[in-house]
Amino acid sequence: MERISQAKLITAIKTPYRGDNKIDFEAFDRHVEMQIEGGVQGLVLGGTTGEGHLMDWQEHVALIAHAVNLFGDRLSMIGNTGSNNTREALRATEEGFAVGMQASLQVPPYYGKTSQAGLRAHFDRLLNLGPALIYNVPARTGQDLQPDLIRHLAGHRNFLGVKECAGNDRIAIYEKEGIACWSGNDDQAHDSVHLAGSHGLISVASNLAPKTMRHLAENRDEVRNKALLPFFDWLFKEPNPISLNSIMPMLGYCQPVFRLPYLPLDEQDRAMGKTLLEGAPLLDQLPPIELISDERYLILA
Repeated sequence: MERISQAKLITAIKTPYRGDNKIDFEAFDRHVEMQIEGGVQGLVLGGTTGEGHLMDWQEHVALIAHAVNLFGDRLSMIGNTGSNNTREALRATEEGFAVGMQASLQVPPYYGKTSQAGLRAHFDRLLNLGPALIYNVPARTGQDLQPDLIRHLAGHRNFLGVKECAGNDRIAIYEKEGIACWSGNDDQAHDSVHLAGSHGLISVASNLAPKTMRHLAENRDEVRNKALLPFFDWLFKEPNPISLNSIMPMLGYCQPVFRLPYLPLDEQDRAMGKTLLEGAPLLDQLPPIELISDERYLILA
């Protein structure tokens, strides 16, 4: 738990696919090595960015096991084993801990929303299984986890903190109360650390620029952060991970394979991303970015 609590930069890691719709573990391993070289201290596996919601649980747990076995000695491994079905979340979380993850990421039940009392019971039961981060992302779940609930959960022995996407004002309040927070918004992450006092960030952008994001997590650099905001805006111009999935094949990091319901950005938006990334003040050395054609993207169900 202490290792995760000390992490400034955790990457919400992308899951790459092969043309046969299987996880591309070779591409995944190369990508994780790049993360380690860039100073990343932990990974969220099978999160929103990693498309855990597009996997069956067998595939999902296999990804966690693979990452733990190869990289668990160098990175903290946080498995997104949450679900809107408490029973499924319990089973997946038990399996995740059985294969070696250090902590789980737990989300509030989405779509089939419940009461505040139901949320408390859901999270309490899951926290009993082992260390967990609670993920508050109202834009995706339709439910903002209220401070009274988080304060209750913070009293549990296995509560690590919150991945908070409800803004830096909320983060500042929690951190003053001793509740650890990691910002889940790349465009707010710099200020979350240096103005709101967050422990760090759980980043999508670090898939592309881990050294730069580690720098922002550890150094107050308002000039560089401001210059990166147009790229951060592009990265989330459509629901994550659409932009990331569109540009990573352009860098040669993975095959251009999408699982529905995600589709690549159109060519104009991909060209915009290429221009923004090439012009961004990165500390990372990127490979050449190729604007690939629509026909090269493979769309699978």
